[in-house]
Amino acid sequence: MIVIVQKERQFKNTIWAYYKKHGRHDLPWRKTKDPYKILVSEVMLQQTQVGRVISKYNIFIKKFPTFQSLAKARAREVLRAWQGLGYNRRALYLRETAEIVTKKYNGKLLKDLSKLVELPGIGTNTAAAVCVYSFNLPIAFIETNIRRIFIHFFFSKTRRKIDDSEILKLVEKTMDQKNPREWFSALMDYGTYLKGEVENPNRKSKHYVKQSKFEGSDRQLRGEILRLLLKNSSISKRKIFAELGEKKERIEKILKTLIKDGFILQNKGKIKLV
Repeated sequence: MIVIVQKERQFKNTIWAYYKKHGRHDLPWRKTKDPYKILVSEVMLQQTQVGRVISKYNIFIKKFPTFQSLAKARAREVLRAWQGLGYNRRALYLRETAEIVTKKYNGKLLKDLSKLVELPGIGTNTAAAVCVYSFNLPIAFIETNIRRIFIHFFFSKTRRKIDDSEILKLVEKTMDQKNPREWFSALMDYGTYLKGEVENPNRKSKHYVKQSKFEGSDRQLRGEILRLLLKNSSISKRKIFAELGEKKERIEKILKTLIKDGFILQNKGKIKLV
C-alpha cells in the first residue's frame, strides 16, 4: 500500500513539474472558459494534431463566435471554415449541436454530462473534457495522451492488454479535485511529450487500433469530392469522375455515403452541398 501511494505521489509530482516548466499555456482554447469555444476545440482535437488545429480554430471562432452564429450558418460555410482538418462530419455535428443548444437551451451549454453526451458527435470523453475545461468539474476521462501516460507509469511491466476501466480508476484516484482543469492540461502536455520519448505504450491497450493509411483511402476521396463542391455551387458526376480519375464504381459508392451522411444532394446527375 505504501509503495502504491509513493508511486502515485511520484506520478503527480512528475506531471506537475513538467507542466510548470513546459506547459503549453499559449494554446488559444486554454485562454478561455467559454463552453462554446471549449467545445469547438475538443471536437477539432478529435483524431487531429494540435498543430493543425490551432490556425483552423482561430479562423472558425472568428467566423462563428457563438452557438447562435454557427446555428444560422449554411453547411457550405461551415465546411469551408473546417477544410483541412479532415473528418468533415465533425463540422456538421457541431452545427447540429449549435442548433440544439440555441433552440433548446437558449444558447447556453449545460453543466450536465448526461445532457452533453446526447448532443450529435459528442461522446462520453469529449463531454467530460468540456465539463472539465469549461466548468472545472472533477470528471475523469480518457483519451490517447492520458491512456499513454497511465500505461507508461503504472503498467510498464504488464504483458497483458489493459482495459480502459483499469486506467479510469487511476485517473479518478490521482486527479486534482480542486483544479481538474489545470491538471488535465498538464496530463495532455506530458502525454504529448512522452509520445516522442518512448515506444508507444498504447499498444498495450485493449482499445488500441492502428490508424488506417490515409493516402489513397476512401476518406481521402471523400475530402477531395467535398473540396470540388466547395469551389462550385453544383457539379456534374461526369466532372467529378474526370477530376478524380478514379473508377466510377468507387466514386459512386462514396457519393452514396456522402448523401447518407447529409453532406450532399443529387438531382438529375448534378451534385451539390446541402
